Amino acid sequence: MTERARPETWPFEMLDVEVEGAVLRVEIAAPPMNLLGPELVRDLVALIQRAEADPTVKVIVFSSANPDYFISHVDLQRVAEYRAEAAKLTGEPSIALLFRYLSASPLVTIAQIEGRVRGAGSEFVLACDMRFAARETAVFAQIEPAFGLIPGGGGAEYLVRVMGRARALEVLLSADDYDADLAERYGWVNRALPAAELGEFVRALARRIAAFPASGHEAVKSRVNAISLAPVEDFRTDSELFGAHVRGPESQRLTQAAFERGLQTPDGELSLAAMLPKLHPAQAGP
Repeated sequence: MTERARPETWPFEMLDVEVEGAVLRVEIAAPPMNLLGPELVRDLVALIQRAEADPTVKVIVFSSANPDYFISHVDLQRVAEYRAEAAKLTGEPSIALLFRYLSASPLVTIAQIEGRVRGAGSEFVLACDMRFAARETAVFAQIEPAFGLIPGGGGAEYLVRVMGRARALEVLLSADDYDADLAERYGWVNRALPAAELGEFVRALARRIAAFPASGHEAVKSRVNAISLAPVEDFRTDSELFGAHVRGPESQRLTQAAFERGLQTPDGELSLAAMLPKLHPAQAGP
């Protein structure tokens, strides 16, 4: 039988948490479209801190309350604010270091993806240990190059390692949407499954992993990370480059043009991939 946590046990504004033995099921609920803003970052930091301090927690499964958006991307109007929240865990105002911290954590993390994961949303799920996507609805993209930026949350570090140089360059330079089947072929996710099967598959996997000793999880993750996780300095560099360039005139101009076309609105984001090339004068259309 599912053991549900009392509301006061795991109280968050943007996360709904359900306890199933040694598994935390965490539903992201940051309406209207799960932007990664300061409130969501604050809750993620607090969740990680509390879960690491609780010896009964072994696995965290992240999902979304919004069927269209898992995490859309960062809130481009509140960059300094969400970075300040990340610093409460990492000591530095950096989403990249927050995500790397999550990868290095002894906790086992699984992303159950339905809807869109673009920009920092993609980087967040890449930071998780495993990723499983709904074949019908999951959409992936790294949109930063469309604004003259590099991904600031470790996207380059993760993507090159999971899919290789050429495919990572395709993903990054195109800033286009990729469906779950192609994401599976490229290594962006472990598997793409029918939406009707996704939840039960992830639930069973999380329970199986949680049945084994935490010491084994920590030992395996430590060795795998030593082999595959990029150094902290690489994440720090990308974070600093993003922070410097996002304030530059080209990025500011493109961001303003995107806001005028519906960026960070639910309707505008549904067609974001088609909108991005139109931000550039040579490609502008009606």
